[in-house]
Amino acid sequence: MNYIEQTEEIRLNDGRSITLETGKLAKQADGSVVVKMGGTMLLATVVGAKEAREGVDFMPLTVEYREKFTAAGKIPGGFIKREGRPSDDEILTMRLVDRVLRPLFPDDYHAEVQVIINVLSYDASVLPDSLAGLAASTALALTDIPFKNPISEVRVVRVNGALSINPDLETLKKADLDIMVGASKDSVVMVEGEMAEVSEQEMLEAIKFAHEAIKDQIEAQERLAEKVGKSFPKRTYCHEVNDEKLEREIKEQLYQELYDIAKEPSEKHERSEKFDKALKNWKEKYSEEELTEIEPLIDKYFGKVKKNAVRQMLLNEGVRLDGRSPQEIRPIWCEVDYLPATHGSSVFTRGETQSLSVVTLGSSLDVDRIDSIIEEYDKKFYLHYNFPPFSTGEARPIRGTSRREIGHGNLAERALKRMIPADNPYTIRLVSDILESNGSSSMATVCAGTLALMDAGIKIQKPVSGIAMGLITDQESGKWTVLSDILGDEDHLGDMDFKVTGTKDGITACQMDIKISGLSYEILEKALMQAKDGRLHIMDKMLETIAEPNPQLKPNAPKLVTLMIKSDFIGAVIGPGGKIIQEIQANTNTEISIDEKDNMGIVEISGKDQAGIDEAIRRVKEITFEPEIGETYTGKVISIKPFGAFVELKRGTEGLVHISELEWHRVNNVEDVVNIGDIIEVKYLENDKKTGKMRLSRKVLLPKPEKKNEE
Repeated sequence: MNYIEQTEEIRLNDGRSITLETGKLAKQADGSVVVKMGGTMLLATVVGAKEAREGVDFMPLTVEYREKFTAAGKIPGGFIKREGRPSDDEILTMRLVDRVLRPLFPDDYHAEVQVIINVLSYDASVLPDSLAGLAASTALALTDIPFKNPISEVRVVRVNGALSINPDLETLKKADLDIMVGASKDSVVMVEGEMAEVSEQEMLEAIKFAHEAIKDQIEAQERLAEKVGKSFPKRTYCHEVNDEKLEREIKEQLYQELYDIAKEPSEKHERSEKFDKALKNWKEKYSEEELTEIEPLIDKYFGKVKKNAVRQMLLNEGVRLDGRSPQEIRPIWCEVDYLPATHGSSVFTRGETQSLSVVTLGSSLDVDRIDSIIEEYDKKFYLHYNFPPFSTGEARPIRGTSRREIGHGNLAERALKRMIPADNPYTIRLVSDILESNGSSSMATVCAGTLALMDAGIKIQKPVSGIAMGLITDQESGKWTVLSDILGDEDHLGDMDFKVTGTKDGITACQMDIKISGLSYEILEKALMQAKDGRLHIMDKMLETIAEPNPQLKPNAPKLVTLMIKSDFIGAVIGPGGKIIQEIQANTNTEISIDEKDNMGIVEISGKDQAGIDEAIRRVKEITFEPEIGETYTGKVISIKPFGAFVELKRGTEGLVHISELEWHRVNNVEDVVNIGDIIEVKYLENDKKTGKMRLSRKVLLPKPEKKNEE
């Protein structure tokens, strides 16, 4: 990349601007661009291999996104002071960009392409993830790597009914709708986000609003590419060797057989075996030597013919692979309280997809601590999603949490998190293990998660259900069909994967990937309204299992008590080096955490044994005891002097009952009334003006004798 420095500006409707700059940084990459908005700057680079590796028959695209702590003038927390593996938020941004870029490349292009996006500067006025898609597409547009057309992504939020693009963090926190939209000039490609129970029409309005802003950003990319002479030509390539005669032969001889297999309702493995048998039988006409040479082409053309046969069968017959109609939902069964030793559990099964979800309750010590360049905060509700290989009948190694697992878990978490009550005292960890998968396991996680939360006794505001929608289109005939509750095959062979979650009153989260260009808003609206019907049907099935949250927590769930103390007492409760708080925890079998807010200490005590919790409360109250004037207390006589008795109200807190305050009559000897070790009731009168000590009285709590008797 040897061209001179060039810039382009994008003006937003609110007066802010985005600058695209190239030719200054990272000039050895095939394409690089610096995107700047306010004080936030991203550097995106693209490098593409000249040739495809042998045997690669897919698009090996890699997207990396990193938020440098130096960008915000911060040093990473923890013991290791260097950025390591990407955070979940960084991985989620990578997925957003990847999902928009991947459809841009020609189907027959198989050379490796790597996109790296680094956040170089962050000033809190602009969230960097909303610029990542723009940066990646611009860098790609400045290369000779073949791709169909530029794209961009924007974040749309709604605050007080008004939509806006790419907000700052404070505005984002106030929004009741937050979605990322990726699109080309002519069609929307990707949508993902969360909402506070918005309607389908409100969501469509936000998508259209985003698309208009994206069009301006794409035009700026095209202008910049023209300036540096990179619009045309693109590099030539040949990554596939085709045999038109073989392809035609497979289509003519196998299409009808595959159509008939697809038309006969069957389960996933049975259907797969039939397709495999058809392929195996057809290959038998070739010798082993011939297959060695042409088998990859046979498999490739077979896949294309199968895809076309299944799609046409769905469009022509109106019957799906498992025999359902387009709107029909697979059979559902649910169960709660499946695991007796957990704090809450559920099994949700829809067709051949199954989630086992478990709720674990904890204290503030169990929060998920997030440390990023944008902010540091604690998550009291978080969801983890696991997708083991046996769920699809595979045997493969498990090597840590995949990007897909992080993405699916995040979608389910966003669907549910607004339903957790604000006054919930517990940290909640929700784990979904997918035990079977054939069609959206993330939506099964949402349903199972709702059931597990209700089983645990968490008073969620409303139950949430989710559904995955699909689409089959034929541009030649103009036919199209929206499919509810799609199978894995329908996702793979279809033109859209649209996941929608919500309550009975509105949408709480969505994720949409569109694989074709020019998808109309008419089809989107149809998909959303059909999804609503499906969600409500699924919810009815869920509520047949458990209609509302259990009134009580499970017996083995931790009990949690919160005390408020003055901040001056925090040090006394903790003790030197944490000695006192550790001693209390060890002796009472509890966990205690202390946080300071608004000049008050928030003491959280959790444990499974109520007696231990009660003892911990007593110990904390004893340490933080602060008597109030006018109140009555029970205390112990710990010392006697000629002028009165010293009474201990709590450990370390004592006051004087003067001899004149022991009885209404004259007392000559203190020990005539009380002795050391006696437990007596006293009233806190005031503080001595000279010494500042507490003045206590015993006599004011005794009946006052009549005046005659006194005489």
